[in-house]
Amino acid sequence: MEMKCFAPVSLMLALAASAPLEAPPMAERPLTFGRDGNFQISVFNDLHFGENAWDSWGPQQDINSVKVLNSVLDDEKPQLVVLNGDLITGENAFPHNGSAYVDQIVKPIVDRDLLWASTYGNHDSDFNLSSAATWARENTYPNCRTGRMVPGRDAGVSNYYLPVYPRKCCTPGCPPELLLWFFDSRGGFYFQETNPDGSRVGQPGWVDQSVVDWFQTTNAALVRQYGRVVPSLGFVHIPPYVSQAIQKEHGRNSIDPNTNPGINDDYLLAPQAQGWCPDGTNDGSCAYGGQDVPFMRAIASTEGMIGLFSGHDHGDTWCYKWDRLVPDTTVTGNGVNLCFGQHSGYGGYGNWIRGARQIRINRALLKKNRTADTWIRLENGATVGAVTLNSTFNHDRYPPTEDDKTYCPTCNYTVVTPHPKAINVNKLLTEPSHGEWKQNGEELRK
Repeated sequence: MEMKCFAPVSLMLALAASAPLEAPPMAERPLTFGRDGNFQISVFNDLHFGENAWDSWGPQQDINSVKVLNSVLDDEKPQLVVLNGDLITGENAFPHNGSAYVDQIVKPIVDRDLLWASTYGNHDSDFNLSSAATWARENTYPNCRTGRMVPGRDAGVSNYYLPVYPRKCCTPGCPPELLLWFFDSRGGFYFQETNPDGSRVGQPGWVDQSVVDWFQTTNAALVRQYGRVVPSLGFVHIPPYVSQAIQKEHGRNSIDPNTNPGINDDYLLAPQAQGWCPDGTNDGSCAYGGQDVPFMRAIASTEGMIGLFSGHDHGDTWCYKWDRLVPDTTVTGNGVNLCFGQHSGYGGYGNWIRGARQIRINRALLKKNRTADTWIRLENGATVGAVTLNSTFNHDRYPPTEDDKTYCPTCNYTVVTPHPKAINVNKLLTEPSHGEWKQNGEELRK
C-alpha cells in the first residue's frame, strides 16, 4: 500500500515571525518528487482570459485557450502547474465577474486532480480587477497552492514559496530538496482608484523592496535551519531588466538560435520598471527607472538559484545563463538561468503557436550538479527548445526553434466593440497600458 504523506508545516510556522500574510494550504498533499526521482512543472504564461467578453470572439479565445491547457496537460504529467501571470485581461473586466474567469482557467487542472500555483502579472490588476480577489477565488479550491506571504499595499499579492520534499517524506523535520519562489512584479493599475483627472492610478511594475527583503531574510533562515543551501527555482511575470540588456548586447542577433533556442521576436523586450523614472514618476518621459536593481541583486546573490522563469513578452521563448556583468547593467550574474515561457492563451497580442514551458528536476542530478531540463510543449503536441540548464549552457548547441504561428480557428475579428462602459467612465478605460490591442490583434507596444 502507498504510504500517505502529510505536509511538514513546522517550517511555515517557524517563519511566522516574519509574518506571512497567508501560507499556502498544504493539507495532505505536499509537493514531492515522483517515483522516478523527477519533479516536473508545467508553466502557462499570458492566458489573458476575459478579453472583449461582449464580442463573439472574446469567449471563443477563452475556449481555445482551454483547449491549449487540455492538450498540454494530456501530453505532460506534471506534479505542479504554474500560472505565471496575466491570467486575465484586466482592462476588459468588470468588478462583478473579473475573478470568475479563474474557474474556467483552473478547470482543466482540477479535472486532472493536479496542484497549481500562480504569480500575477500587470494585466491581473486594473480598475475593475483586483489580484487579491483573484487570489481569494483561487484559494476556494483545495488544489490551489497560490500563497501570500508579504503584507502591505506595495508588496502586491503573489509573493510566497513552496517546498518540494522527497517522496514519502512524512516526518515533521524532513527537509525539502527544492524550493520554489514566486514573486509579484505588479504593474497595471490599482483597483477602483483614480487620479484627479479621472484616469486610472498606475501600479509600479517591479518586485518591491519589501518583497526583496522578505526573500533574502526567509532564504537565510532556511539555510540556517537546514544547515545547507536548498536549490531553488523562481517565477515572476515581468522579466528583470538584465534580460533586455542581454537581448540587445550585440544587437538584434544577441540571442544565438542554437545555443539559446527559442523565438526572439519581442525586441526590445519589456522589463520591470519600464516607462518609470528613477524618482518614481511614470509620465512616459523615461525608458527605464532602475527600480528592479534590488531584485536583480537578490537573485544574483542567491546561491543555488537554478533559474528564474518569466512571461510578459509573448514573442520571446529563450533561456540564457546570466553569469557575468552585462553591459548597461550594474549587477553581476552568478550563473542563474533566465528563461521565458511560451504564450499560452489565445488572448493577448501575437499569434505565435501556443504552448507551455516544462521544467524537470531530477533528484540525483540536483544533488550532484543542480541542473534542470526544460522544453516547450506546443498545442499541436510537438516539443521545441529542449535544453539542459547545466554548467555548459550558453555553449552547448541545440536545434533552433521554428517561428510558427497559429490563429484562433473560431474567432471572427471583423467586429470589435469598445468596452461597454468606456463612454461612461471618461479616461478609465481609454488611456493605453502595456497590453492594449488593435483591431488586428497586435498590441500597442511601449
